[in-house]
Formats: sequence, C-alpha cells, structure tokens
Amino acid sequence: MKIIDLTQTIEAGMRVYEGDPEVKIKQVQTLKKHGWNLNLLSFGSHTGTHVDAPAHMHEGAVALDQLPLEKFIGEAQVVTPESDLPKHIGLVFRSGEVGIDLFEKIFLAGTPFVVTGNKATLTVDMERKLLGQGIITFTDLINLEELPDDRSFGFYGIPLKLKDGDGSPIRAFAII
Repeated sequence: MKIIDLTQTIEAGMRVYEGDPEVKIKQVQTLKKHGWNLNLLSFGSHTGTHVDAPAHMHEGAVALDQLPLEKFIGEAQVVTPESDLPKHIGLVFRSGEVGIDLFEKIFLAGTPFVVTGNKATLTVDMERKLLGQGIITFTDLINLEELPDDRSFGFYGIPLKLKDGDGSPIRAFAII
C-alpha cells in the first residue's frame, strides 16, 4: 500500500483566487506563556486544496454539512479530456482545460466527483453545471503526477463539517 498526499500546505500569504480572502495565521497563545500553542486562522472556504459543494454555485442547493462522507471518498482514475472515461468512479484531470464541452461525456460516465490539479483548469461554467447535477468538484490538488496512469486507486478528500458550507479546504490523499 502506498499513500500519496495530494494537499497543498495552507500558510500565511499563499496564493488565493483573485478576490478571495488573504490567508492569515496568527499565533495567539504560546507554549512558553500559556502552556500550549494556539493559532488564529483566517482564510476563505475555497483556499488551497478544497472541495466545492453544490451550494457554492446554486441557491438552496445541498451544503457540505448535508452531504454524507461517502461523497468525499471513492475509487478514481487519472483521465484526460480525450480519454474514454471509466464509468461510475471519480475522474482525475492532471492538466488542461476541463470545459463545458466535456459535460455530457462526464455526466454519461456517471462520475460521482471530478478532481483537478494545479495544472488543470475547471472552467466556471463546467463547475456550475457539475455541481448542479450533484457531481462534487475537488480543485487545486498537487502531486497528481505520482498517481498511476493504468489503474484506479482510492481517493479521499475530507472537508471540515461546516454548517451551510459552500466549500472547505480538505486533506486529500490517494491510496494505491
């Protein structure tokens, strides 16, 4: 068994989408003074490696806290826009644009989720359409080049359980 970490490290000043809140991390209690360390975290719900719930782009749609954990875990496989898509498993795009022209192909494959890395672009129109159909999107993953090309693997992208959450940073990993 091999575990591959697919998660960006969240750190103060890291790159965020234009218009998103800046990442701030401030130490508010210290081991020396208080007997423990405690940081104050401030960042947007779509910071770093994250998951998007349907509520991110659709009024009244299901939020993170309403989704069962099973939606964030499953078999997945690396694909390209040109690939014949495997059925009923997560699709991992390492690079290129995942645009609206691929929607029907992805929808017909019955995928439960779509994953894109920091070298792949999920267009806004495509993300809106996927989320509208209940297909969860995971974005900004790293180390996708370490995933196998020739077989499926276990994917895990567990979010925080945020009340009415539209998205959340995740700890994503694959088990080969």
